Amino acid sequence: MLLRWFWRIVLLLVLLYIVPYSWTLIFALVTAMLLEGFINSISKTFKLNRLWSVLIAFIVYVGGLLGAVFIIVSVLTKQIITLSQKLPGVVKDLYNTAVLPFIRKWENYSQSLPTDVIRSVEDALERGISSLEAFARNLVEGTVQLVAVVPGFLIEFLIYLIALFLFCLEFPVIKRKAKNFLQESTYQKISLVFVDLNKAGIGFLRAQLFLSLITFTMAYTGLWLLKVPYTLLLSILIVIVDILPILGTGSVLVPWAIVAMLQGNQHLGIGLIIMFIVITIIRRIVEPKVYSASLGLTPLAALVSLYLGFKILGFVGLFLGPALLIIYETLKKAGVIKRNILL
Repeated sequence: MLLRWFWRIVLLLVLLYIVPYSWTLIFALVTAMLLEGFINSISKTFKLNRLWSVLIAFIVYVGGLLGAVFIIVSVLTKQIITLSQKLPGVVKDLYNTAVLPFIRKWENYSQSLPTDVIRSVEDALERGISSLEAFARNLVEGTVQLVAVVPGFLIEFLIYLIALFLFCLEFPVIKRKAKNFLQESTYQKISLVFVDLNKAGIGFLRAQLFLSLITFTMAYTGLWLLKVPYTLLLSILIVIVDILPILGTGSVLVPWAIVAMLQGNQHLGIGLIIMFIVITIIRRIVEPKVYSASLGLTPLAALVSLYLGFKILGFVGLFLGPALLIIYETLKKAGVIKRNILL
């Protein structure tokens, strides 16, 4: 008995040691699990063997993934190139219409202020400019580092694709070998947990995609009505920022609205503020309902898990909160956790 526990502990330690080096393979295995239902449906529908079913599913998945990336990158590249060509003129216009009038007003207003107050304000402006310069420098350095990472990422992606195809092909064998190491009751519980978590994982991705689509639609429609150029590029930027609750859409729309008002464009500024309010309200109303429908949680449970997860763990908690609740409910359903506490 002690020897059995010893080898279990050794195996666990080995797994914990190799996990940090195996994220590409783990991601490939998880993707293979998610594609297993699609592969089985192809096999049953077209009466194909495992190899052809896996090949079709693999081509559909990789083709869809690369196609979506190509379309997004090609459109964004065109808009970024156009924007970069016009950026010097935009910066000059911003300086003439917003920064310069502010400096002139400050020069007139500062004549009636004490010297200490003027010095404090000027120091704050200098610190702000220094922070902006540091941010720009870090942005350039980060871009250079990102470019340097691309070759390594391509190698990892190629390994991911190869591992994904092999995992999909050998998945029934992996399940069969795993069953040999487990008792029947343990295998049944793990299978139940796996099925529920698989559904929850797909549901979570579906919920995130649906919420991002709602945000993109509202942002694109609002920017189109306001006749803002680079609508697609800016809408995607808003969606990316909206996924990060630490920032939120307000970190893009509110400063933009302030700058627009300083430039005298009250219509655009007010429109951006209204956009921010509408997107925020609709997201907060729809989010718990979407999570409850996609993850099998009640709206109240989804709201509580999202709120507490964000309050305790920040951005990560928005994902970890519902995930922990789903895992708890799944383990309870499988009989791993037995709740028999009475007060």
